[in-house]
Amino acid sequence: MQIEVTADVFRLAQVFTISRGSRTEAKVLTVRITEGGVTGWGECVPYARYDETLESVTAEIEGLPATLTRAALYDLLPAGAARNAVDCALWDLEAKQSGTPAWQLAGLAPLKPEVTAYTLSLDTPEKMQAQAAEHAFRPLLKIKLGTPDDMPRLEAVRAGAPKSTIIVDANEGWSAEVYADLAPHLVRLGVALVEQPLPAGDDDALIGMKRPVPVCADESCHDRASLAGLKGKYDVVNIKLDKTGGLTEALALRAEALAQGYDVMVGCMVGSSLAMAPAVLVAQGAKVVDLDGPLLLAEDREAALTFDSAGVHPPMRALWG
Repeated sequence: MQIEVTADVFRLAQVFTISRGSRTEAKVLTVRITEGGVTGWGECVPYARYDETLESVTAEIEGLPATLTRAALYDLLPAGAARNAVDCALWDLEAKQSGTPAWQLAGLAPLKPEVTAYTLSLDTPEKMQAQAAEHAFRPLLKIKLGTPDDMPRLEAVRAGAPKSTIIVDANEGWSAEVYADLAPHLVRLGVALVEQPLPAGDDDALIGMKRPVPVCADESCHDRASLAGLKGKYDVVNIKLDKTGGLTEALALRAEALAQGYDVMVGCMVGSSLAMAPAVLVAQGAKVVDLDGPLLLAEDREAALTFDSAGVHPPMRALWG
């Protein structure tokens, strides 16, 4: 078994800004695992929020033994970007070696398209209203917020896209006081979901607070071990493969979260269709799907995912799985 990791860069269609900063490109790592002349691949996005860099994640992957299984991988690497890329590559390898689609290997029903959110970058109210108007045809828009001055942005986006369902991602940018002040306005403006309003380390403040709009754990939820700390704070968990450490744990987290009464959102970092492809398996029937990474790129992989009015479609075998 040969494991190869390379760094790839994809230009963004426009500057993408969240409360933690801006970017003009997506930097990813691509893992290829070859065995018996067959190659499976996967992609991850090292994330500075979790102290990951291209170099540190590459080192984790290059330190793996020459032969491994998905079960063994779970004990070799923690949840995170490195394990994600390798785990997804192993799923793809098994699908190609066996001639059985990954969804079938996972015991799922045949995949179908899922409506996905489209994310509007954090900007001035005027520019966000223009973004919203440009994408008002989309059924689901996600707004990046997370500053003390977000009300004008909310109003502007609703004015620009009066018929779209709106979800809000604060990226840990609000205080408990700011969130409490905004909550009635979120209801008034028809916001359907709020992601991670408070910093993960301060989210105990959500206990006992009214949640007139469902609150989703993002940075506070990584894998199944996170669920115990979410009780009384959140209604929904956001499953991202770069946090769970791959499709294997993502599917397990989905099952356990649903069993504990949480709704499920499936999200992504900004990456290519290769990163989104395995997440489509987890997204089947989710309350909210946010797999718009490729829509934010100026360029994508070959055999890229199809996005249309039905949503994001299952990957072709030429891409993954």
